[in-house]
Amino acid sequence: MAATVVSEKVPPETAERVTGFLMNCGGGPVVPEKYHGEGISSDLIRSLLKVQHIHRGRVTCIFTVKPYVCNAYNTFHGGAVGSIAEMVAMACARTVVNQDKELFLGEISISYLAAAVSQAEVIVDASVVRSGRNLTVVAIEFKLKDSERLTYLCRATFYNMPVASL
Repeated sequence: MAATVVSEKVPPETAERVTGFLMNCGGGPVVPEKYHGEGISSDLIRSLLKVQHIHRGRVTCIFTVKPYVCNAYNTFHGGAVGSIAEMVAMACARTVVNQDKELFLGEISISYLAAAVSQAEVIVDASVVRSGRNLTVVAIEFKLKDSERLTYLCRATFYNMPVASL
């Protein structure tokens, strides 16, 4: 790991505060070598999900918020919300889009309405809003299982592209 270079114009106490902040947010420790490689983060996120229902145009999953996907406030990390939203939306879109078409995520929007704390059970419900020849739009809702409280609201737009034949 390269040494940190601090500008002479920055007071040492400011540099220490910034370094401390980054260490508290998870920017400090080096990730072990066994966790390097392609697909590791997808595997970690995928291991959280348990599929409940699959219907044409609709997929429902459930997961428990584990400590390794929590932020410094002990709530579900926003990046993990995005990863799960993308995975579930892709699975939902696949229920209506033919396998001979490749799906490309063009846009995803996420509204963070409430936090899901560590060990909370969350239900993810995805449904196709629109599916056409070139475009598929999926709405994703994250709700707490015990209270049915809406925590995150997402919308993903996929472009349907025919697979190239060479």
